[in-house]
Amino acid sequence: MNAKSGMQTMRTAQEPTIREPRRRVVGEAPLRSEVLTTQVGLHIPPELGFDDWERAGRQLAGVVDSSSWWLGDWLVYGKDNYADRYQRGIRAAGLKYQTLRNYAWVSRRFELTRRRARLTFQHHAEVASLTFDQQERWLDRAEGKKWTTKQLRKAIRDAGDGDTSEEERPMLTRRLAVPGGRVQWWRKAAEQSGVDFNKWVLVTLDQAAEQILED
Repeated sequence: MNAKSGMQTMRTAQEPTIREPRRRVVGEAPLRSEVLTTQVGLHIPPELGFDDWERAGRQLAGVVDSSSWWLGDWLVYGKDNYADRYQRGIRAAGLKYQTLRNYAWVSRRFELTRRRARLTFQHHAEVASLTFDQQERWLDRAEGKKWTTKQLRKAIRDAGDGDTSEEERPMLTRRLAVPGGRVQWWRKAAEQSGVDFNKWVLVTLDQAAEQILED
């Protein structure tokens, strides 16, 4: 990053790369094939070609998706190595703890060697609550059929118990009395998170239990 301008150069490579850009004169416009990133937006040259614009979008999407893994791994490391101080680091970084917990939960469920570069972080989040074998099976299908996260979610939902072995099925179902209006509130939160409602409930309860037991 250029210390004076706060800009990074988004190269027109097929895969996102993070490189130190060449120094620029203050006020200098980006080259015709360059999109420059700043902390508050993009500098896009007025005559940027469609191919370069499209490629920049792919790079931006890759950075956004990778950042979920990066932040998740960052929090996991902090919790494992600085148990008494990592929350101070979160506050100093100005990040939302609950968002990081979601990222960290998925990151813990998938070791680095199991993460599929051809699938997004959200693909992995969709199957994170499943067993190891189920995770691998659904990720294989999503990768092979080039499913979007919505298609993957629908396939899992449509499969129901048919994709779960006898030993993996819950042995008992319990009913929980919930005050009126809470369920709709929770459903709205699950919808905004892009996660199936039942899965959202399980993940949220697991995370709450983990936090209490860790503390």
